[in-house]
This record gives sequence, structure tokens and C-alpha cells, in this order.
Amino acid sequence: MTIDTWDEIRTAYQVARLGTVSGAAEVLGVHHATVIRHIDALEKRLGTKLFQRHARGYTPTEAGLDLLSVAQMTDEQFAQLASRIKGLGETVAGELTVTAIIGISDLLVPVLSRFQAAYPGILLRFLTDTRVFRLDYGEAHVAIRAGAAPEEPDNVVQPLARMRAGLYASRAYAEANGLPQSEADFPAHRFIGTDSADSRAPFHRWMRATVPPERISFRATELDAFETAIRGGLGLGFMTAYKARKDPDLIEVMAPRPEWEAPLWIVTHVDLHRTRKVQAFLTTLKEAAKSWDL
Repeated sequence: MTIDTWDEIRTAYQVARLGTVSGAAEVLGVHHATVIRHIDALEKRLGTKLFQRHARGYTPTEAGLDLLSVAQMTDEQFAQLASRIKGLGETVAGELTVTAIIGISDLLVPVLSRFQAAYPGILLRFLTDTRVFRLDYGEAHVAIRAGAAPEEPDNVVQPLARMRAGLYASRAYAEANGLPQSEADFPAHRFIGTDSADSRAPFHRWMRATVPPERISFRATELDAFETAIRGGLGLGFMTAYKARKDPDLIEVMAPRPEWEAPLWIVTHVDLHRTRKVQAFLTTLKEAAKSWDL
């Protein structure tokens, strides 16, 4: 059955139910000529008369009554299906997929835990990767992204927080090599940086522009590798301020600067943004973010 056929059947069902072309046209929101055209086309397609036309309106023939019975059942089933689908969108249950940039799991996992405790019917998927997940392809319900505000036209973008970063060294590095007093001392020190020239992190861009390339002696693409290398005394490197504060073995070489900050964004697709499941998670996330000292 094609869409056109269903339109014709639905039209015939309303004519049979109401008995008049004008009544069916009003219910369906179409012109009365469209109703007549649908009836004529359906009768031609089936090769039989579905209605007796008379001055008071349309009376179903025996074939028309059979059609009415089937169409009524189908219409009710569609209504029930629509109700179930709408109900899924209004229930805080089922699967919720959250994606985030690498390196903030320690912030987000407690939020996810709190959310699942409040809504035990939720099955959580937490995905981190260097690539950007496509919300328009249904890869996630909520994405936490960093950097410039996402500009996809079908996404709803909201600010979440700002990640502050500073330049740090381990005490072992400082004891062995001293610490720079200014940028003029950088050529005498080793640095830990990204191996990707396309990194969007503002502090990585600053390092590439400020530190002599040959002094960036340890390069990696994985956040854990950066942090392990800094703690291991391989050189000076950037870390988020909230993580560095927790490690007494780290020394702040250069305090966080506004130009090194990375804004965090909540991104949702417009089709899912207003569902109760997504809104419930966003409420939990935003409330938790108020206590973050980044």
C-alpha cells in the first residue's frame, strides 16, 4: 500500500463514518474536491462502488462497509502506535547515550551515576573519542564538546563551563632542571606537547607559537600520555587546573590564562532536546556543574 492509497482509504473511512463529503473534508482539513477525487480514485483502483450517492450524502455499499471495518481498525492501530511512541519520549527510561571529549570522565561519571540513581530505568552509554559524534545521525543524545561553539543548524548549543589550564612541571623536573622565570628561558627547557598540528586546544596552539619546535621533546596524541609525562618529569606541559591542584607533586610554572581556557558546550539535536529523558539529564548535569571548581 502506497502513501497515496492510504490517503484515499483514510478519506473513504471518514466519508463512511460521517456520511458526507463536507464532513470528511472538515475533519481531514482538505477541500471537498479532494475528498471526491480520493473516493473516485479508490473505487477505480478497487473496481467496485464503495458508496451510494444520494441527496443526503454517501451511504456505504457492502464493499464500503468492509473497507470501513478494516480502515477503522488500522486507524486505531496507528493512533495506539503514535501514543506509544509519544510515551517513549515522555518517559525517563531506556537508553541514553552521552559523548564527551577525552579527559573529563572524572567530572561526568559522578553526574551519570547520580542520574542513573534517580532514574534506574535508564541504560547509560558514555562514549569518548577524538572524533565528533554526529547527533543528526543518532549517534548520541547529548554531547559535551570543547572549543568554539558548534554551529550545526539542527543542534541546540548551551554553555556548560570553562576549563582553565596552566603550565606545570613535576618536582623531580624542577630539581633536575630548574624552572623558567619567563618565556625567554624556554629554549633551556623541555616541553610536552601534542603531535597533532590540528589540535584545537588553545594552549597547544600557544605552545606551538611560543616554544621552539625542537624544545617540544615529547609529543603525544593521548591526554593520559601528556599527564603521565608531566608527572614523570619529561618536561613542562599543560594540564587542567582542577587536576593539577589535586597532585602535590606538581608545580605551577605559569598560572592559567584566559586565552588558554577551553569552553565546554552541551550539544543536543533539536528533535530530542525537549524529550523528558534528555531534559532530566541536562538538569542533573547543569546542577552538578555549579559546584565544579575548574
